[in-house]
Amino acid sequence: MKMWYQQSEEEVLQSLHVTKDGHTSESAAEILSSKGPNVLEGGKKKSTLEVFLSQFADLLVIILIIAAIVSMMTGNSESTIVIVAVIILNAILGTVQHKKAEKSLDSLKSLSSPTAKVIREGQKIEIDSKDVVPGDILVLEAGDLVVADGRVLNSYSLQVNESSLTGESTSVDKSEAVIQNEVPLADRTNMVYSSSLVTYGRAVVVVTATGMDTEIGKIASLMNATKEKKTPLQVSLDQFSSKLAVVIMIICAIVFALSIYRKMPILDSLMFAVALAVAAIPEALSSIVTIVQAMGTQKMAKEHAIIKELKAVESLGCVSVICSDKTGTLTQNKMTVQEVYIDQNVIAPDKIDIKNQLHRYLLYDAILTNDSTIVDGKGIGDPTEYALVEMARNIGLPDEVIREMMPRLEEIPFDSDRKLMTTKYNLHGVPTLLTKGAVDVLLDRTTRIRTSEGIRKLTEEDKAKILDQNLKFSENGLRVLAFAYREAEEKETLSLESEDNYIFLGLISMIDPPRTESEEAVSDAKRAGIKPIMITGDHKITATAIAKQIGIYVDGDLAVTGSELDAMSDEELDEKISKISVYARVSPENKIRIVDAWQRKGNVVSMTGDGVNDAPALKKADIGVAMGITGTEVSKDAASMILTDDNFATIIKAVANGRNVYRNIKNAIQFLLSGNMAGILSVLYTSIMALPVPFQPVHLLFINLLTDSLPAIAIGMEPAEKDLLAEKPRDPQEGILTKKFMRDILLQGGLIAVVTMIAFHTGLSQGGSALASTMAFATLTAARLFHGFNCRSRHSIIRLGFSGNWYSLGAFAAGMVLLNLVLFVPVLKRLFLVATLTGTQLGMIYLLAFIPTVIIQIIKITREH
Repeated sequence: MKMWYQQSEEEVLQSLHVTKDGHTSESAAEILSSKGPNVLEGGKKKSTLEVFLSQFADLLVIILIIAAIVSMMTGNSESTIVIVAVIILNAILGTVQHKKAEKSLDSLKSLSSPTAKVIREGQKIEIDSKDVVPGDILVLEAGDLVVADGRVLNSYSLQVNESSLTGESTSVDKSEAVIQNEVPLADRTNMVYSSSLVTYGRAVVVVTATGMDTEIGKIASLMNATKEKKTPLQVSLDQFSSKLAVVIMIICAIVFALSIYRKMPILDSLMFAVALAVAAIPEALSSIVTIVQAMGTQKMAKEHAIIKELKAVESLGCVSVICSDKTGTLTQNKMTVQEVYIDQNVIAPDKIDIKNQLHRYLLYDAILTNDSTIVDGKGIGDPTEYALVEMARNIGLPDEVIREMMPRLEEIPFDSDRKLMTTKYNLHGVPTLLTKGAVDVLLDRTTRIRTSEGIRKLTEEDKAKILDQNLKFSENGLRVLAFAYREAEEKETLSLESEDNYIFLGLISMIDPPRTESEEAVSDAKRAGIKPIMITGDHKITATAIAKQIGIYVDGDLAVTGSELDAMSDEELDEKISKISVYARVSPENKIRIVDAWQRKGNVVSMTGDGVNDAPALKKADIGVAMGITGTEVSKDAASMILTDDNFATIIKAVANGRNVYRNIKNAIQFLLSGNMAGILSVLYTSIMALPVPFQPVHLLFINLLTDSLPAIAIGMEPAEKDLLAEKPRDPQEGILTKKFMRDILLQGGLIAVVTMIAFHTGLSQGGSALASTMAFATLTAARLFHGFNCRSRHSIIRLGFSGNWYSLGAFAAGMVLLNLVLFVPVLKRLFLVATLTGTQLGMIYLLAFIPTVIIQIIKITREH
């Protein structure tokens, strides 16, 4: 059987049982159910049992297992049972968390998965790439990711980058011509392959293979093993845990040796060492961090920001410069035609007369140099283009009728360097080139003008009038497109050289008004110490008008064009960059240079983009932000965050969320470590003073895993404070464990340890070691529960109040209930080795437990004033 590339168009369509009108909904659904979705199968995932067993391969867990063995050797069977139960419970929680993370990752992948434009039942529609089936008619345009293997039916200057398959970085020219001989994949110029990128032109393609049957699928099946990279925060916490484990083992060895030196029995010495190990291990730390990050990313997703990489959450808190595109991000992305300049007059779009041949030619040009359409009221394609389609429909000239009457023969797609788009049609039987583009560029290629009196030479006076009208439109923030045409020469093939000697038709001005929330978002960004910058392909005057309206451009700022930027040296740019708020008429190289210049000054830069040409700058930026609605698949692939609403205000919300997630994680870590510090200091004190062991391992596990986890999660739920955006961005080089952070942990842990030891000594004097251990355990537990309120924020409770985070009250209440159950329920008293307490002793425990919080709150109130 002949390969797909050796078959003619008719043979391919016949083999796939389809026409150029595409599948029907029923036939597509039938093929999808038999062939399966168009996805690559992932590497073999760990089974639930494998994930469960991997939870025990941790140094801190191994220390706990040793603690259980020591407890068993000392005849403390209840303690052994609880430690083993806790280890198993921890493993179960870890397994559940791993499986949840897998599900979250899968849903995230589906949120950011590519879409495809296909023709079904003769209509162009947009569907998820996973729903593409063999025989589907794909419409490919510059910027699209090819989602399946296919045979080219019609190519309009199509160029595809196939480096993911062939390793060749240069784009390949594609055509529909049949290839007779057998050739290698790189030479199959009438085929496109899944995962390659359309860099130029457009094409109609019939899908020949999907999923694992594609060429990339064959490679995927050979090497199906991928590892998720850890975020910087996870890496630093892993390093912290391993260092902590080593320190714990050294201190435990010293305590054990000290106890033996003091002639204590070996098993009692081991119990001291075990108690210290359990006190020091923050068992819930990794789970809490994961939960807080997961909640943060879920909140961002609800607010239209999909975080592709968890490290982006951390980096968001450090952003100091946001380079934003104008169209759709700062504006409504709903272009509407405002005024039309034709026949040397300005008219409203509804005054265009389709019976007037000059007017009709302008409409033809607007519809036919256009790849957009409107389906069910929703524009598909470029907003500027479907504004033109909408204008034509409102006048009574349906675009689909015109396109059906006059099929496109050839085209040169729009690109940001030429700033033109040219198509070739048979207009009333005459081969004609229709062009639209930037006014200044098109005027340079125009020699004649068409008016109601006919076609004549374009004079300098005509040019001056056109440029003056363009300036008036631009000063009002309007986007202007120029339209021109010429009849093609005999046997002329469209090329870049063809774009010359045009007949001028007119100008169409459009506006995309600023989003109502843009002005407030820009104000918030400035308050947060973030410099907002507009980077656009628009005219400098248009860009400045919009930038002034929303507050990006203020008196004293500079607006620079791409050509002016090219003329600047790096030194000159470094000198002026902090004053430049608007960049207009920029190239992809300009964007990279702007990001690079800000990064040289030590800034963390966020860059938004939606086109193929934005991808390098999105990669270069610290946080690349792609547009979810108008963004090409290439830009989404290069970005670390995707905006599902294409809104600048969402970036500011994401920055605030990123800052808050990082702050909450830091506060939760402070809560866990300061509480553990209290336990360590207590055990060390009793060891040095040759006193009985203050806690049983089971006491410390109860605190660390049950009463500590709830307040830590509640701290992670703390909403963003009003002054969060009033602070300067965080230094990305600053770690979590700063000197101030460690000083606070020592101070707070020390205060809790002091009251715990007062309770211990009281119990020792009133009823011996069992009562001392019970009072120390209860005081430490209650003090850590109270301490949860201290770690919510750097502000005092008086300023914060409780209404902002009811979870903190719930966590405190639940912890207190659990503690009192252990102290008073007979079965639990035996299990947790708790002595009976009098009312006075219980009152003393709660009073002592409250004292550290009172002191810490007084310090906070003093700092606030």
